[in-house]
Amino acid sequence: MIRLLPAPVRGVLATFALVLNTLFWCWFLFVASLLKVLLPWTAARRRLRDFMHWVARQWIAGNSAWMAAVGHITWDVEGLPPPDPSRSWLVTSNHLSAVDIFALQHLFNGRLPMLKFFLKQVLIWVPVIGLCWWALEFPFMKRYTRAYLEKHPEKRGQDLATTRVACERYKTNPVCVFNFLEGTRFTPAKHAAQGSPFRHLLKPRAGGIAFVLDAMGEQLAGLVDVTVYYPGGRTTYWDLACGRVPRIVVRVRPREIPAQFLGRSYEEDAAYRAEFQQWVNTLWQEKDALLEQLRAG
Repeated sequence: MIRLLPAPVRGVLATFALVLNTLFWCWFLFVASLLKVLLPWTAARRRLRDFMHWVARQWIAGNSAWMAAVGHITWDVEGLPPPDPSRSWLVTSNHLSAVDIFALQHLFNGRLPMLKFFLKQVLIWVPVIGLCWWALEFPFMKRYTRAYLEKHPEKRGQDLATTRVACERYKTNPVCVFNFLEGTRFTPAKHAAQGSPFRHLLKPRAGGIAFVLDAMGEQLAGLVDVTVYYPGGRTTYWDLACGRVPRIVVRVRPREIPAQFLGRSYEEDAAYRAEFQQWVNTLWQEKDALLEQLRAG
């Protein structure tokens, strides 16, 4: 019935549903987070963390419900791993749209542990959802420019320290550490400005996942390499809310993480840094070729 309404009306209803869904579940997170701070028992904190992850899964399920209500999406998905929420994974994907996050949360919800993103520190101030990310122990990173680090060398390595603190918390419960290697959404303008050597991708930033491997490599079952493609062209959140995303193509490739990349310093070991960047570039070349095949198909 909702699909018969005009697209803008569906967009408003979907956004209203997203807001209500968030406002309903956020209070469970806030109360559980407060209890987790107050209670001194490790076992109790672990149970509360499990409960908070359950709350997040319900929030994702609510978003999946309104996505299905406002439009019919054909999901063309290959390579999803069998359900296994008991092991931790490193997950990465190309980045085309805000829809990417909704799509990946929908596909992986209940199949893998909860996706946790590395976020810019300023995002903690986003109303409501910023506090939700904080309560769920998403790591907030403060990025410094190279020029700033040259003037303030004492700040060098702070990202790695933040990563280590986050990963210490993840040792007691399985998690999927998620990272968009491109660091930003793909646009033709950004692609041209970068002079990217890839046809359909921006240059990957290897440092983020290298920090994760340094901090928690032994905990990870492997890398889940995701490629997202929208055959209908450039897609926005508003298109999703209006039910105007007819098809989403997702290819998932679980990969082994080479043993030589575990527990090594990306910042201090130049030889390792070069080898790791080459490995990431090889992954990106394969992803670029896959996107070319999907576009041709």
